Amino acid sequence: MQRFEDIVIGARQQLGAYTFTADNIKAFARKYDPQAFHLDEEAGRRSLFGALAASGWHTTSAWMKTAVEYGQRDAGSAITVGGASPGFKNLKWPKPVLAGDTVTYFTEVVSKRESVTRPAWGLVFVLNTGLNQRGELVLSFDGSAFVPRRRAPR
Repeated sequence: MQRFEDIVIGARQQLGAYTFTADNIKAFARKYDPQAFHLDEEAGRRSLFGALAASGWHTTSAWMKTAVEYGQRDAGSAITVGGASPGFKNLKWPKPVLAGDTVTYFTEVVSKRESVTRPAWGLVFVLNTGLNQRGELVLSFDGSAFVPRRRAPR
């Protein structure tokens, strides 16, 4: 397991990719975001998206899936993905994700600090992004996670 002291500011990692099919867009929408433009191709064509569009929450959930899978594959990497998170901010979906799009997800360490209230832990702050197959930004958000320190101060 990677420790707080090992995290390098500026490190960027490609987490993985996810392809949004009409079937998985509709299945997610039926469970979590049942708006017509996520459920029906014709409704999608009539919407401002112009086609069947994935829910932004689906796009974000796919980021989480690739992040967890990355952490399981490469636990010793330069970037820690996973761990308890106190939250995120600045979630944006600047372009729609349409049926047939493949989104590649990234995370980049932007800063870190020792935790004042939990001295055995540090906080790592990251910028998370997703790019479609045309290189267009479709997801971005600032995340944070608690990472254990090698040695807690006494």
